[in-house]
Amino acid sequence: MNNALRITVFAAALAATFGTAYGVGRGVDPLVAAEDRPAGQHAGHGEGEEGGATRGAGRAAGLQISDGGYTLALETPTMRAGARTAIRFAVVDDTGRKVTAYQREHGKELHFILASTDLTEFRHLHPVRAADGTWSTTVDLPKAGGYRAFADFTPAAEGAENLTLGADLAVSGTYRPAALPAPSAVAEVDGYRVALDGRLRAGRSGELKLTVSRNGRPVTDLQPYLGAYGHLVALRSGDLAYLHVHPNEGGPGPVVSFVASVPSAGTYRLFLDFQHEGKVRTAAFTVRVPASGQGAADRHESGTGAPAGHAH
Repeated sequence: MNNALRITVFAAALAATFGTAYGVGRGVDPLVAAEDRPAGQHAGHGEGEEGGATRGAGRAAGLQISDGGYTLALETPTMRAGARTAIRFAVVDDTGRKVTAYQREHGKELHFILASTDLTEFRHLHPVRAADGTWSTTVDLPKAGGYRAFADFTPAAEGAENLTLGADLAVSGTYRPAALPAPSAVAEVDGYRVALDGRLRAGRSGELKLTVSRNGRPVTDLQPYLGAYGHLVALRSGDLAYLHVHPNEGGPGPVVSFVASVPSAGTYRLFLDFQHEGKVRTAAFTVRVPASGQGAADRHESGTGAPAGHAH
């Protein structure tokens, strides 16, 4: 077996191993207990908003493939790096039937997110549902390795809660491990500069402010994307626990602010989706959250600038 083939086989095996390793985190602390969750923040679309159902504490979002009587059935568990591939999946209920009715959240029945386990690749997709309940979308993932697929949805069944389910995806090819990008309060994407101000604190809520500029000038005409001027997803390094927050009330830029809380110290990767001139772009940040009670040096290391202006 030549070296290239060995690496390819190793990538697929490593992806499967990642899935097992990250699965250990399924019993880890909840992202935010329901009673402590700030207004406007939830572990998936729709929780805590406009009287929507709220999940109880006990598990971090996105770490379970099955929850609440529903299972994410990924029909395309493998693909090849660099090849545009159709991914098919379904949400099945506890009788094995594919779910065909959903509540719409932010203009969509279901939000589908892919993230590499090293948190250097991220895709926020909106697949199409066939009449039989099968969802499909196409994606080109440039890097081999392990990925996590997240489905964020609320079934239309009476009393159903918002769920974020996760499943492992293996992308074959020549695997080159990548280190998590260093913490930084600034991200560059397609000529845009996004500055992050605020601080994530373990077990406490705070405000994150993201300021968008281009060519040294503030962008004051951000366009609504899925009914908001920005969407923020946070993933915890190690187990990829999932947190989805939405912005506070505000205008079309340059600042988009969010209330967020994380359950534990550790390293998190933040992904901000924003739309300008008809195109959605994603700015990514690495943030280190110190243990409660640690000092100013840890706050500086977090890479998020000054402490949050206020908590909700």
